[in-house]
Amino acid sequence: MNPALFEPAQLGHLTLKNRIVMAPMTRSRATGANTANALMARYYAQRAGAGLIIAEGTSPSANGLGYARMPGLFTADHVAGWKQVTDAVHAEGGKIVVQLMHAGRVGHQANLPENGELLSPGASPAPGEIHTDAHGMQAPGMPRAMDDSDIAAAVAEFARSAALAMEAGFDGVELHGGGGYLIESFFNAHINQRTDAYGGSSAARNRFVLEVVDAVAGAIGASRLGIRFTPHCAANGALPFDGMDAQFIALARQLSDRGLMYLHLADYAAMGLPALPASLREAMRAAFDGPLLFAGGFDSSRAQRALATGDADFISFGRPFIANPDLVARLQAGIALNSPDFSTLYTPGERGYTDYPISQQSLMEAV
Repeated sequence: MNPALFEPAQLGHLTLKNRIVMAPMTRSRATGANTANALMARYYAQRAGAGLIIAEGTSPSANGLGYARMPGLFTADHVAGWKQVTDAVHAEGGKIVVQLMHAGRVGHQANLPENGELLSPGASPAPGEIHTDAHGMQAPGMPRAMDDSDIAAAVAEFARSAALAMEAGFDGVELHGGGGYLIESFFNAHINQRTDAYGGSSAARNRFVLEVVDAVAGAIGASRLGIRFTPHCAANGALPFDGMDAQFIALARQLSDRGLMYLHLADYAAMGLPALPASLREAMRAAFDGPLLFAGGFDSSRAQRALATGDADFISFGRPFIANPDLVARLQAGIALNSPDFSTLYTPGERGYTDYPISQQSLMEAV
């Protein structure tokens, strides 16, 4: 029997009410010491119709807060803030995991707390510009090349943050292994020019991500841990390199051996970025003996086909969730979708965040 998009499904230890996943999306609403708040709780609770919510990229360290108003999860106040969110989602019958994302070299000192610094495998800045509330758009800062003690500290920070996520009531943790952020910067041969045990070969470049996975699995259990990759996306200088696909496939096999909760792949072709080759997705799926979540500009019919053909086990929706808190109901009933206001994607406050309308048909069906 083909899996159905709107029917309940099991994802590891979690029983989900459907196979629709809300993908992690930066929304920059963690005002005040990078702490989750009541506004964020309202936003996620509105979208608890998803089978699973993956909360936005959240830093496990003061050093990883590269973006303005990016949430953190490394203090008691952060735990309390996120507890508001998880309680609100659970009260609506939803499930939620948090994406741990250390921005690495993708940031600016103006976005970091006083004790934070940009770190990377080497001392080379990310390309492009980044927003700061204090100075507007700026070139990313120059990171400090990490030594062995910095690497060990970062691995420990991921594990501690994952443990705090359990205290905050999350149902699991996802590691962000894409986007050109810290984990992918070690993986990527263009960014990682090291010649020590963490660079110089595909096995060495995979070492950091595997150490993080093992540390987090040791803290919370592999069955509560997923990981997301964005192969070929080329974000933040993480350009394709010779042997990259083979390195991803080998990594998927190593992750499969660890019994993770899921593998999450994203294809950003619908956003005008380089596509994830179908051959790589298929090879990683074959190498990973576990559930595959797939994000790729899906609508309802394409999502159903991807499940029916076995391309994925769960389908992630990103931007449609921004403007449609009742997205699941709209997809199921064929109701037209609201369009997002792109000018408010990353601005503070409720405008363009918690004020999108729920359709009258969704309201009537919920009664």
